[in-house]
Amino acid sequence: MDSHVDKAARVPRSVSIFSPILKFLLAAGVPLGFNRLVTIRGRKSGLPRTAAIAVLEASGRRWVWAPWGEVHWVRNLRAAGTATIKMRGRNEEVRATELDPTERVAFFRDTLGPFARSIRFGVRFIRIVDGVDLNDPVEAAEGRVVFELHPFA
Repeated sequence: MDSHVDKAARVPRSVSIFSPILKFLLAAGVPLGFNRLVTIRGRKSGLPRTAAIAVLEASGRRWVWAPWGEVHWVRNLRAAGTATIKMRGRNEEVRATELDPTERVAFFRDTLGPFARSIRFGVRFIRIVDGVDLNDPVEAAEGRVVFELHPFA
């Protein structure tokens, strides 16, 4: 079974507009929920590329997921296998493991779903902003990429 997702990336225009603002605020040290600056080596240029990405932390584990599929940071992380997470002036190097289709369903069912339900308006926020229905983890996993992040030991 192919672990790569076939769904084309269709990032909403509002995200493309808001992303540079989010990056600026995070770089300035403004805490913005689960969002972090994540730097990944470019798959073609080899240059560092930084994106504002939500990092989910639950039960001592961390994940990043791409609601819109095969966006640039996903392809870069897949190629590089490593990233640097910056939060409040502290950098951490991590190794990324891409979840296969079965693991993605389990992530939406057992991790993201319960996590979002524990936050007021969490499920609604993910449905509106990311276009994901967490009540159907099989559908939620379809066309989306999830990586688990591991610290370097």
